[in-house]
Amino acid sequence: MLVVAALGGNALLQRGEPLTAQVQRENVKVAVRALAQIVRAGHQLVITHGNGPQVGLLALQNDAYKPEESYPLDVLGAQTAGMIGYLIEQELENELQHQQPIVTLLTQVIVDLNDPAFAQPTKYIGPVYSQAEAELRAKTAGWQIAQDGDKWRRVVASPQPVAIPDLQVLKLLVAQGVVVVCNGGGGIPVVRKADNSLQGIEAVIDKDLSSAFLAEKLGADALLLLTDVESVYQDFGTPQAKPLRQLSIAESAAMDVPAGSMGPKIKAASAFAASGGFSAIGRLSDALALLSGQAGTQFVAQAAPKP
Repeated sequence: MLVVAALGGNALLQRGEPLTAQVQRENVKVAVRALAQIVRAGHQLVITHGNGPQVGLLALQNDAYKPEESYPLDVLGAQTAGMIGYLIEQELENELQHQQPIVTLLTQVIVDLNDPAFAQPTKYIGPVYSQAEAELRAKTAGWQIAQDGDKWRRVVASPQPVAIPDLQVLKLLVAQGVVVVCNGGGGIPVVRKADNSLQGIEAVIDKDLSSAFLAEKLGADALLLLTDVESVYQDFGTPQAKPLRQLSIAESAAMDVPAGSMGPKIKAASAFAASGGFSAIGRLSDALALLSGQAGTQFVAQAAPKP
């Protein structure tokens, strides 16, 4: 079975932890133990991951440069994809005792310059702030900000993936049994110009939607969206909250969830289920159990008839 496993930000950084290399490496060591179980079970594995905290940190470091010398988000996305891919690749090699070929591929993903997401940013990047500090930074740096739980963060455009120019290379690697770490941060956002050349664009593509798009294009059997909660919840954050073990495409479309958090995961899982694949959302530590339907929330084309 070909499995695309999308790692949430918790794979590298727990909320409130310092963005140091050592902290991220220790978290990756935990993440790869769960991923290694999928490989040991005999499945092919493609790993994708987010980069919100990391790309936000690099964007903050841009303040040390003159405005005309600062790096755009596509370049920062490539830098974080290389760093995170390196950590995952190395720690997974160590966990599997170097018995499995593993490679990281910087992946360009084409988006549409006319995507309405450019006019309505929703993708969180960078650290969290109090509302007052976020508003001050937004005023000073020209950011757009939004509430994230009880904190505030910078938000940027998150356009839909249109094509993956590196898809042929990815298929060749998968065909050779290589575990591939790719689509880092949702992929490096690029647009295709009139002369057919590619050019980077200021955006951060949603990792989950991009992972579902990649999984469909690769012909994957399963898509796992791995996070730090056990499943999708009904009435999340209330005393009435309860885990949902199965969601149909229609049921998931009717749910009211925040665009910047669980929303993209549910949309991505539903899209892949609609294409005929198996998709699930759940805890990273439950990765193999998710694959067998024993944990998390599974997405199906149609709800099972009620008895």
